Amino acid sequence: MADVGVVILAGGLARRMQGQDKGLVVLGNKPMVQWTLDVVSQFTSDVVINANRNHKAYQSLGVPVVADEHAGHLGPLAGLYAAMQSLSNDYIFMCPCDSPFVQIALLNKLNDALTNAANESDVEIVVAHDGDRLQPVFAMVSVDLADSLDNFLLSGERKIDKWYGMHNMLAVDCSDCTDSFRNINTEEERLAAELEITQ
Repeated sequence: MADVGVVILAGGLARRMQGQDKGLVVLGNKPMVQWTLDVVSQFTSDVVINANRNHKAYQSLGVPVVADEHAGHLGPLAGLYAAMQSLSNDYIFMCPCDSPFVQIALLNKLNDALTNAANESDVEIVVAHDGDRLQPVFAMVSVDLADSLDNFLLSGERKIDKWYGMHNMLAVDCSDCTDSFRNINTEEERLAAELEITQ
């Protein structure tokens, strides 16, 4: 198996939820980020949370918290880079804090694909594909790409698909894990999820 650490991305501005810190929004009596943390912790103990505010609240969950090293809220890639500077694993799996239904099967599937591909080629990034399109914030990325990522962000770029396209990327069929990609962007979506988990 590949050596993979995890970063949960909680560094966004959550404009569609009136600027609330989405990772700390309560779903089923616990912060949304806790749902994700509970799952990825089954995969590895090498987990960090990327957050740019409310560090004490995130630290209370028992894992290290890392802030973006690049100014300007540059999105998932900035969170990934921060994790690369903090974790000592060969690869980093990233996923957002507002996807509380992420499945351990997704991580295992990406890890299997990465392990198998590493025997045949120099795959640097494995990305989940839901059967219709890529899910770029669910990916395992080689830490050897840290310098490339740093330079990309410093150049003013931030589009994740563009950076992936610069490297040897493998899309992995994860159409049987589509619940993993469901995210909570609005209060209406949170209420709908609340109804489901309490039934």
